[in-house]
Amino acid sequence: MTSTGFKVTGVLVVVLLFVFMLLLGTVFENVDADEIMVVQHPTNGELTWYTTPGIQWQGFGKVTIYRKMSNTTLDSKIQFNDKGTGVMKGQFQLELPLQSEQLTALHTKYGSQEAIERSLVKPTIDKVIYMTGPTMSSEESVASKKTELIRYITDQIENGVYRTSQRVMTVIDPVSKEQRSIVLAEIVLDTEGKPERQEQSALSEFGIRIVNFAPSDIDYDAVVTEQFKRQQDITMQVQTAMAQTREAEQRKLTAEATGKADVAKAQYEKEVQKIQAVTEARQKLEVATLAAQEAEQYKRQQILEGEGTAAKRRLVMQADGALQQKLEAWTAAQHAWADAFSKYQGAVVPTIQSGSTSQSNGAVNFMEILGAKAARDLALDLKPSTRVGAE
Repeated sequence: MTSTGFKVTGVLVVVLLFVFMLLLGTVFENVDADEIMVVQHPTNGELTWYTTPGIQWQGFGKVTIYRKMSNTTLDSKIQFNDKGTGVMKGQFQLELPLQSEQLTALHTKYGSQEAIERSLVKPTIDKVIYMTGPTMSSEESVASKKTELIRYITDQIENGVYRTSQRVMTVIDPVSKEQRSIVLAEIVLDTEGKPERQEQSALSEFGIRIVNFAPSDIDYDAVVTEQFKRQQDITMQVQTAMAQTREAEQRKLTAEATGKADVAKAQYEKEVQKIQAVTEARQKLEVATLAAQEAEQYKRQQILEGEGTAAKRRLVMQADGALQQKLEAWTAAQHAWADAFSKYQGAVVPTIQSGSTSQSNGAVNFMEILGAKAARDLALDLKPSTRVGAE
């Protein structure tokens, strides 16, 4: 082979490699774990779905990629039965089915992920939110029925829009306090108490699920916002007045309680003083009683001792004839006259004597007479006892 032939062959090989590289992207396709791929074959237009990750056969067919789950923002208008309006904002996740029949229906009708979100999901959610608004007032949507609003919306997205009936009712405007009429949409319930559906959910028809529906806020219009502000001011004033009333009532109760406590304390102190006085009086009475008993006992002791002493003396005197006492009395009498006689300065006997010549001594006679008198007074026999000699 000539050099020219080698050159031609080399060029052909390079061209073939270049064409192969260009066509390689239409022969095989890589599917990620979070993707769904559909291949439309170029010859018969048949759709082949791939929901598992890996390298998949394309065969020069048309490839369309869908996301198994995608994040979507929420931005839907809502109107309440009091004519208040707003925009509900937030986010949710869109989960596509994995069954070929449902995917084929979605792909045939919408053809892309963006079209599904724009032409199916968003209108469905907008309709549900708008139809849910008339079931409550704008005030209720931020207070008493806030959780019910979210529950109503998610239930209708999954299962279909509620069938409602309209009822005109009169309410009191919370700001102006005037009566006004509103059209209230009430959910129609079946015999089992479950909501009746006006239509089936378009999303559930295709097997689409809305996950983690999370409204973050509702941007109310200026009129509603101003009404909320005025109502909040009124509520704050009412709450302040109520708080002041409760505070005044509490002060009154506190004052009454303090007064009652003071009265109770004074009564208690008086009662304590009374108890102390009674206790002291009882103590004094008990002491006096004990003292009287002690005195009575002492008196009885003294009487008994006196009676004992008297009885003893009486018995002694009966035994010896009160000899000791008589002797003491006689001795005292002898001392008395002896002392008196010793102090006598006159003559004991007369200085002139006539008649008898008796030699008796006058002093001796005087002493004998006094002794005999004392013995007689005391009934004392001073003679020696005859019984002694007899004995």
